[in-house]
Amino acid sequence: MLIRSQILSAPQFPSYFNSSSLPMLSFIASCNHRNRASSVKRWRNCKRISFVISSASSSTNGAPENVHIKKRKIVEHIYLVRAKRDMSEDEEKDMLDYLYTSQYHMSGILAISLGRIEGPNTENFTHGVYMRFQRKEDVAKFYNSAFFSQVLEEHVAPISYGSISVDFESEVEDDIIPIFRRGEDFNYGVECIILIYVLETVPKEAIEEALSTLQDLIEQYDSFIVQATIGTTLNSKDSEYSHAAVIRFPSREDFVFFKESNEYKHMWSSKFQPITKKSLLLHYSVDPVGTELM
Repeated sequence: MLIRSQILSAPQFPSYFNSSSLPMLSFIASCNHRNRASSVKRWRNCKRISFVISSASSSTNGAPENVHIKKRKIVEHIYLVRAKRDMSEDEEKDMLDYLYTSQYHMSGILAISLGRIEGPNTENFTHGVYMRFQRKEDVAKFYNSAFFSQVLEEHVAPISYGSISVDFESEVEDDIIPIFRRGEDFNYGVECIILIYVLETVPKEAIEEALSTLQDLIEQYDSFIVQATIGTTLNSKDSEYSHAAVIRFPSREDFVFFKESNEYKHMWSSKFQPITKKSLLLHYSVDPVGTELM
């Protein structure tokens, strides 16, 4: 059965992203599909080159020794659902359609992906939804949205028996493609979600070291990763998890290569396992399926 982790036609960009803050906006809006794909490839190449230049102690080609990449803060929202076993294909399709197209009825959502979680997990979650917001205030409005509450009540609750939401603040490169997750590289792939709950007795330095090690590993595997965000969850005292990460891989092969690597396994066993009370790693496929607004 084809499950949708959809990329529909892009919604209009919010008014608070103007041409002065995002200089590429007017250029990309007028590009055709081929030019947009080229822009994404140039962005990914520039991302890698910038990392190499900024890490180098010297330059032989006249480039600055330290290149500052401007960052923009964003808020990531993760919503995980446990669907009932007797849910029909039509009910599943209806649920995912309404969850995905909610971005066209609400302001503040910069990016979204969703799909059926692949493989078993200790919490028995069956479906994942990822959303990106610009500010914490946008997340608060989202939680209080009458429209989204109706979507959950009418299209999620009747076919599910539990869910959790996790929000965390992070940073991305201050450019239109990485902010809105638009373009060829974001149309397909695998969305990976990592959730951890750190023991209360763990020193702050140990937590920072573990997160820093994960960030270093992501940079090491940069050519196999489209984008990654890591952060401390908002209202962590009330949340089931204290820290979270969202990593987009270009393909299932890239995801497996990263997850099964000796470097990842060593990092997890040496840095995270000793300090975590519980953890969860989930993934789902992303495919540009579906064009009908609900």
